[in-house]
Amino acid sequence: MPEAVLIVDDDANLLSSMRRQLRGKYELMMAQGGEEALGLLRQGPVPAVILCDMRMGGMDGIETLSRVKEISPETVRVMLTGNADMQTAVDAINTGAIFRFLTKPCPHEVLVSGLDAAIAQYRLITAERDLLEKTLAGSIKVLVDMLAMAYPQGYSRATRIRGWVRKLNTLSNMPHRWQLDLAAILAPLGMISLPPEVLEKVHHGQPLSEAEAALVDRAPELARNVIANIPRMGGVAQLVYLQNRGYDGSGFPADGPQGDDLPVDARILKILNDLSAISSAMMPSKIDFTVLELNAGRYDPFLLKKVRAGLENNDAGRTATTHLSTAVLLPGMDLARDVVAVNGRLVLAGLVPLSEAHIERLRTLAKLKLIEDSVVVFIDDKVVTRD
Repeated sequence: MPEAVLIVDDDANLLSSMRRQLRGKYELMMAQGGEEALGLLRQGPVPAVILCDMRMGGMDGIETLSRVKEISPETVRVMLTGNADMQTAVDAINTGAIFRFLTKPCPHEVLVSGLDAAIAQYRLITAERDLLEKTLAGSIKVLVDMLAMAYPQGYSRATRIRGWVRKLNTLSNMPHRWQLDLAAILAPLGMISLPPEVLEKVHHGQPLSEAEAALVDRAPELARNVIANIPRMGGVAQLVYLQNRGYDGSGFPADGPQGDDLPVDARILKILNDLSAISSAMMPSKIDFTVLELNAGRYDPFLLKKVRAGLENNDAGRTATTHLSTAVLLPGMDLARDVVAVNGRLVLAGLVPLSEAHIERLRTLAKLKLIEDSVVVFIDDKVVTRD
């Protein structure tokens, strides 16, 4: 299907002429004036290109295209006018981010050439966006899979925290926060750089030497440095860096912001991180929040109240489980118990959703007889159990 082109003019006769000239070459949309054009954009779908007359009654072309830029920034904007003075062109380009400026009378071949160039520009913009989004999604998946395999305990904990974030996102008083969602799952990433013996101490709550404690404290900084190299992830990287910073200025980094200078999402992540450290339950309990209140200064009191209202006393989650062979596992099934190798080493922590990478690894280990070929998953409407 050809890309849509929206033509805007307050002259109904000119719109009819344009329709006759361009019919069959583009998917045409017509608007008699700027207000009507903006209404079409808000209803959707948005066009690839908008061709707008400069001189119109009411809202002129410059204002119209400036508003179009706000509503649909990827739509390529072309100005058509009989007023060829330089200042009009400068104002149009500077105010509306115009791709091309055409003057009346505009020969058919010049008009088509201009619209074709605008469509090519639109394709370039959307191709770059799609590539960036796929690169971003792929990069995040690699990091998450790497975390799950190198530090399964941390991945399990991060998965619980992410679940809490998504639970809060369903509440009207805690709007969706995509950066917090990603920061939650990537928060432990820096820990995979630590020696295995240090990770074991952290997991079992054993005392750390001064040098080991310093390494653990700086893990968020290492994670930030990795994540910051991914396009559009600067904000997520900063949240991961500040995940242990208290509202009262305690915690790492010592020279970091505090109080209301801390990003809101960083304050929420601090609360959820500390809740997960207190309890391994699927949902935090009243007792868990009571423990946090012993050090209330570390947390934004307003956000702590909201998080408590959203998470405390929720149902404890699913309890029904079944044993499945690795051969019949499916992505999205939730692991109910830890998978432990025959030598006692943790392979994959429980309470996490299985990805394709997890399942492939489990199947390989089962074939090599390094784990039992039976894992425990929660039963819900997504799980296919054995007959």
